[in-house]
Amino acid sequence: MEDRWSGKKIILYGLGTETERILKEWKGRYDVLGLLDSFRSQGEMFGCPILDIRNLAGVQDAVIVVVARPGSCRAIAGKIGGFCRENGLALFDIRGNDLLAEKKAVYDFKEVNGYRRAELLRRVKGAGAVSFDLFDTLVVRSVPSQQEVLDILAVRLREKGIEIADFAEKRLASEKRLSQNHAPALTAIYEEVLKEEKNAGIQAEELARMEYELDVSLLRPRREMAAVLEEIVRSGRDVYITSESYYRKEQIKEILDRNGITPVREVLVSCEYDTGKNQDLYKRLLEKAGGRHILHIGDDAAADGEAAERHGIQPFLIYSSMELLEMAGGLGLTETAHSLSDRIRIGMFAAELFNSPFQFEDRERNIRVRTAAEIGYLFCAPMVLDFTRWFGERAEKYRAGNIWFCARDGYLVRQLFQKIYPQAQTAYFLTSRTAAVRAGVRDRADLAYVDSMKFSGAMEENLLIRFGIDARNVLDADRDREASGLLQYAKPILEAAEAKRRNNLKYIERLPKGKGGIALFDFVAKGTSQMFLQHFVPQEMTGLYFLQLEPEFMRDKGLRIEPFYSETERDDSAIFDNYYILETILTSPDPSVEEFDADGNPVYDIETRKRADIECVMQAQDGILNYADRYLSICPVGEIKINKKLDEAFLKLVHKIEIWDQRFRELMVEDPFFNRMTEITDLL
Repeated sequence: MEDRWSGKKIILYGLGTETERILKEWKGRYDVLGLLDSFRSQGEMFGCPILDIRNLAGVQDAVIVVVARPGSCRAIAGKIGGFCRENGLALFDIRGNDLLAEKKAVYDFKEVNGYRRAELLRRVKGAGAVSFDLFDTLVVRSVPSQQEVLDILAVRLREKGIEIADFAEKRLASEKRLSQNHAPALTAIYEEVLKEEKNAGIQAEELARMEYELDVSLLRPRREMAAVLEEIVRSGRDVYITSESYYRKEQIKEILDRNGITPVREVLVSCEYDTGKNQDLYKRLLEKAGGRHILHIGDDAAADGEAAERHGIQPFLIYSSMELLEMAGGLGLTETAHSLSDRIRIGMFAAELFNSPFQFEDRERNIRVRTAAEIGYLFCAPMVLDFTRWFGERAEKYRAGNIWFCARDGYLVRQLFQKIYPQAQTAYFLTSRTAAVRAGVRDRADLAYVDSMKFSGAMEENLLIRFGIDARNVLDADRDREASGLLQYAKPILEAAEAKRRNNLKYIERLPKGKGGIALFDFVAKGTSQMFLQHFVPQEMTGLYFLQLEPEFMRDKGLRIEPFYSETERDDSAIFDNYYILETILTSPDPSVEEFDADGNPVYDIETRKRADIECVMQAQDGILNYADRYLSICPVGEIKINKKLDEAFLKLVHKIEIWDQRFRELMVEDPFFNRMTEITDLL
């Protein structure tokens, strides 16, 4: 790996103890020009000058080598990658990975060397004691890196009226300064920050408490790793947690407890011993273990791998969630992520899809999801949540005092809306295209419009499904044989429609009423339901759709419709290829409403779905609701940004990632109004 740097001018990026160690190892072997860091651009450290990156423009044969964890390497590449490209500077991490190389999305790990769970357990059997790293090994954050933790904390501080300019940069710089000679606790780091912020209006202890509480709320267990730890503890072996952290031992124990991780024999934390893994923390571990052969499990090649080996401890390296995402080329997500909100979503995605490090259990090594809940969480939730927020913004713009979520697609969206806008008054409006048409047809022109929507079946079936009329019960005198299509049955259809309107209005009268018009949700539609509802609903309606199909057919109908995807956006996206999948998942567990009885109660169609189908859809919806709860608890309200391109990138992965949930693969996409059924596998 290092031979590629022979004869090059090397600049090491990073001022930590690992850089100091590398300088000692490389002395006399490589031409190290100096050091770089985002927090310092002058001075000297470890006998090397600290450089200003701006002065490297034009330096020939220069290679910047980043000495940091993979997550930090990504952030650093984001900061200086553009400068390096413009000025012909190579940029690598310490493991030899080209940080400027274009990442191609892949959907398996055939080209990656990784361990299976069975191999880890085999290694455990040969050990006298076992040590685990904590962060990114046993627990994972729902954000990509520490940077997002600090960015969120900066927002929360501003919300409290506390403004510390360049907060995240100062916080990280203070940690770096203090870590050069020892392993600081979090309060000490913030005391360092506040040396330059005399009138911050907050104490170091409070800042440390806020960061800890925020960080803990972002953590979730890596379930399979936690299960491995529990299995080892049950086997009778002593298990230790060995962590480089500015959190105290009792705080680490609280993290373990809150994430349901089995208690261990001892917790060793760098700030408690004032030494890190690259220094003497592993010596303390060896003392605790009484000199027994130790297997240490962690994700960091330097701290958990090389440093452990130097102390005679056998390392077992696993991949973090974000490392796995990077090895998959970012799955086409990272190039569309721009805001804090976007980065949070990518972190949540990686923490779920790659929660397990054991992605190497079979020969194919395909990236896969196992449950419908994961499908909802990973692929569908970002798009549906962004649409729901947009819907609320538009409803407010139109000052709609009545917000109706049409059945059945509005079943889940209403639940999401109430999470985002808990004070809003809404109604789950029982209707369907069939119910709206049956009650809304007024004349032969309306019937001609319905007839233009081609039905897959015989006229008798069309009449029964769309209007609930049995052709065998229509008297010859009531049938116009000179007309064609549905117009033959105009008289019985229009007479029945009068009664159905009265019944429908009885139902509508029971709905909560607010001032102003109606914001009407429909997911994907031309506007047919809205048009026929408007024939008998007195309030003005504004249709707020996810997608409007064939809008040209409605331009002369006097309807106000605004879609989430404009015509221009729609034509420039892959949403047409994917909305059926969303539509299938958003549906209600109840069958479709056909009409209303004389008391204004709904009359449902016969349920055609199997119980397993409905359970699968509900599980997918649980995944979406779980995602919404987590995202809304993490992302500050003022930082939430709608990003349709990122949403589409998530959604398109449903075609790329292997789906193991057989119930999901057996779902049917139903459209009773057109008498069409489509297997979802045809859409995948």
